[in-house]
Amino acid sequence: MASSTVRPADQAAPPEPPAEREAARRLLDSSAKLSYDPAVEVDWDTPLDEGHHGMSPEWSTLYGTRYWQELTEAQRRELTRQESASVASTGIWFEMILQQLILRDMYAKDPTDPRFQWALTEIADECRHSIMFGRGAAKLGAPAYRPGRLVLELGRVFKTLAVGEAAYASILVAEEVLDVMQRDWMRDERVTPFVRTINNIHVVEESRHMKFAREETRARLRRAGPLRRHTQALVVALASYFIVTSMVNRSVYANAGLDTDRALAEARANEHHKSLMRSSCAGLMEFLASCRLLTRPAVAFYRRAHLI
Repeated sequence: MASSTVRPADQAAPPEPPAEREAARRLLDSSAKLSYDPAVEVDWDTPLDEGHHGMSPEWSTLYGTRYWQELTEAQRRELTRQESASVASTGIWFEMILQQLILRDMYAKDPTDPRFQWALTEIADECRHSIMFGRGAAKLGAPAYRPGRLVLELGRVFKTLAVGEAAYASILVAEEVLDVMQRDWMRDERVTPFVRTINNIHVVEESRHMKFAREETRARLRRAGPLRRHTQALVVALASYFIVTSMVNRSVYANAGLDTDRALAEARANEHHKSLMRSSCAGLMEFLASCRLLTRPAVAFYRRAHLI
């Protein structure tokens, strides 16, 4: 049975260059030397200190708005805790998609290949991360935030049909956006300590995942013609749009005790947050441009998501 994430042309291609196998070996070595067990590393037992934020306040969707100015410090902290939990829940949703994409891609491939072994290592990392995010969201006092029904169903389609570079480039987009956010949060002493630990674990381990996703995206595009490249560019942009716009669930505002309609209106018009998202994705957009995946239709969706 052929892998459903690789086209027949890809399966008939010659073996990967030794450099790609060597890169996978280096990732395996790095994982062996620097990986974490969240069950041990994160302080799950200490009660939540409500005097801390759940994320750097500047990353809140309401930061800089009139509504933010009206909130008490306690309300701001509760809002950032709910938003942080929502981002974590969205991360779990996409990590489950990611794991299925990689498993399908590696189905029936050579288990002696370092790329195969690294892929399974990455899946093991993602399993631990999803459990870590789930426990973290619960400790923040948040419910199970999920994307809307349409996005959930589109995710089912994507994880079933996404192939090659579309799969790996979409993985990269999701991980890069989270990475930039969490690098700020893990250094911020205003953020509750256990969330900072979670962020640090995720940043360290996801740096390897992003490197693999970049290498795989480039490798899959080597033989791509114009039609395939344009089609995949649009698929990646659509996936990115739905991932980013699902990060903060609308329910966070009500759960933080705010007026949902007003909060949504001010969040949608918040130029500070839009600017933060664009600046954080500058390196990612440079990479996509170098792969010729920033086609005109794709750029339209990145603009709608405020990533460019």
